[in-house]
Amino acid sequence: MLAKMTSKNQITLPKSVLAQVPAADYFDVVIEDGRIVLTPVRIRKADGVREKLARLGINESDIADAVNWARDKA
Repeated sequence: MLAKMTSKNQITLPKSVLAQVPAADYFDVVIEDGRIVLTPVRIRKADGVREKLARLGINESDIADAVNWARDKA
């Protein structure tokens, strides 16, 4: 099976190939032994939130403290 690369470096994957993997809008791309390997990934919005909280140094205890503070103000 062939897939052609466009002038904008885009490739359309054949339906018959995609039918054999889980539905995904994104693919992890790695090079293995000179081959391009695509692995379907599912991006979850909650993962992005967790990553941002980690970057900001906010942990579960901080969140619990904030919730308790907000409840006390109500």
